Amino acid sequence: MSTSSETRTAPAKAASASEAPARGTRLTLHAATLGRPDAPALAGVDLDVAPGEILTVVGPSGCGKSTLLRTLAGLLSPLAGEITQDGRPLPGPSGDRALIFQEDALLPWRTLRANVELPLAIRGVARSERRAQAEAWLARVGLAESARQLPHRVSGGQRQRAQLARALAGQPRAVLMDEPFGALDAQTRAGMQDLLVEVLHGTGATVVFVTHDVDEALFLGDRVALLGAGGLHAVRDVPRPRERTAHDDPARVALRRDVLTSFST
Repeated sequence: MSTSSETRTAPAKAASASEAPARGTRLTLHAATLGRPDAPALAGVDLDVAPGEILTVVGPSGCGKSTLLRTLAGLLSPLAGEITQDGRPLPGPSGDRALIFQEDALLPWRTLRANVELPLAIRGVARSERRAQAEAWLARVGLAESARQLPHRVSGGQRQRAQLARALAGQPRAVLMDEPFGALDAQTRAGMQDLLVEVLHGTGATVVFVTHDVDEALFLGDRVALLGAGGLHAVRDVPRPRERTAHDDPARVALRRDVLTSFST
């Protein structure tokens, strides 16, 4: 499936200036059937996620949103069809594709800084460099003063900020997000949405973002994929600019109506 989204250019990131920022990756499903052999969740899925775009995924509970995300992460194998990354068969789990859950999944015995350092340590980055990168990412998400705190000593929104910093510190080419803000209150959720757009801007990373919240999907997404009744119903371009005050724009109102209708079909 084609897309009108464009690859984003990349400004300096939290790593040293000599390192190139992450570049987005293309994720493609062709006639893919996903789920368990005894209970496929999605069938005949054709979807092309362009490098650097933010694709939001919506649909009713149980329609296969999380199954799609876990398959793209390499945690599940397709039952049929083809899934590729940049035209090659999708490998298993990889540092190229970071997965972020609704639960923050931080290691409770490690400080926020140590959690953010983890993917860098796995890659063999020297201690002094990974500490500097972790501190830079924490500052970028507004947690510079909390770097030495343990996860249980900070709020849910702060833990999600730390999880985002940890994911992006590893320089993934794709970030796969499974309802990451679903447990947050409305004000914190809006702040996290703004932060996500701000932090992702220019990294070049491809994003697939699963949500039940239609307004969240339309605010964040360059395109929105509508799942339901065992398959992919449609993929729609989202009108721009990305502004909260644009919710009364006729094109956005029509798209919102279309998305909500898809929930009941």
